Amino acid sequence: MNILDVKSITMQFGGLKAVDSLEFSIPQNSLMGLIGPNGAGKTTVFNMLTGVYQPTSGQVVFNGKVLNGMKPYEISGLGVTRTFQNIRLFKQLSVLDNILVGGSQHLTYGLFASVFQTPKFAREEKELHERSMHLLSIFGMVDKAHDEAGSLPYGEQRKLEILRALATNPKLICLDEPAAGMNHQETHLLMETIAQIRRDFKLSVLLIEHDMKLVMGICERIVVLDHGVKIEEGLPAQIQNSKKVIEAYLGVEEVH
Repeated sequence: MNILDVKSITMQFGGLKAVDSLEFSIPQNSLMGLIGPNGAGKTTVFNMLTGVYQPTSGQVVFNGKVLNGMKPYEISGLGVTRTFQNIRLFKQLSVLDNILVGGSQHLTYGLFASVFQTPKFAREEKELHERSMHLLSIFGMVDKAHDEAGSLPYGEQRKLEILRALATNPKLICLDEPAAGMNHQETHLLMETIAQIRRDFKLSVLLIEHDMKLVMGICERIVVLDHGVKIEEGLPAQIQNSKKVIEAYLGVEEVH
């Protein structure tokens, strides 16, 4: 069964088609890559999947539910979350508070319980805190729980953004260039972490990434975009050897 079905989605800005009739599906508990040269339309696809943009045409179906017309917070509540190319942390808040914010959408107590700190309030806050600390332990960041998020090195800010996304308890997480700004060792650890969270949290992952070693190393299937059009889809080995993909990345030399 597929957790996500993208059905011929198009995103048009005036006379420009940023994405044109794109189709692909993501099976339950799978790890898929979305790659392509700069300007191929990858982030536009993420924006359509998460409600930032509404497709000009076509449908996005998540767990059998059509997402078209829904707001980003509604889509997040269903279990679709994302990270961004540009880090969007609450940099003045602590590392722990950033994760608590991510997980707070699932709190069910109301204003009365909050003001009078009822047993339900105490129980849910305790569970949220414990879950957040557990997430920090996955990335070895427990000792930085009370550091200001903006004070972290760039690579650790990237990790924190993934943790905050995980705190929403997603079924599908969309990672937009998570290895950007990381060195080789950090990227290797990130590969292991993405594989681990997919396995441990039993969720699906859609990954945009320019680091081909990371993509080929962990993705089970890859979709390739060029100028908003899907030019290839298949296993990593197929993508590596695809003439269309090589031409899209390297260009075609004219023969005179």
